Amino acid sequence: MPKAGKYFFIVSMDVEAEKEDLFNEVYDDEHVPYLTEVPGVISVTRLEKDQLTMNLGGKQLNIVLEDEPKYTAIYEITDPEILVSDAWTEAVERGRWSSEVRPYTTNRRHVLRRVI
Repeated sequence: MPKAGKYFFIVSMDVEAEKEDLFNEVYDDEHVPYLTEVPGVISVTRLEKDQLTMNLGGKQLNIVLEDEPKYTAIYEITDPEILVSDAWTEAVERGRWSSEVRPYTTNRRHVLRRVI
């Protein structure tokens, strides 16, 4: 299925346990809505790490990646220049995210992928 955007910006992180409810509330109610207002941001999908059991090579495997962050957000974008735009810069600092949530996040990863 073709995607509307040409790029996926993938952000993963952990959050301190006592801030997890606030993290999810602010991410869903503020952070994602602000970022989807940025021109060129097509969609945002949030994900939570889950247990993986799969068959491979005739064996059932339980895959455990200890250092993999618990939360991931995938931003479908039209151009990587969006990530350095004034609109993006303003949106990532709006609301409670920068002061009440970001300081409690760890193990952060930022990856840009181009659709081929």
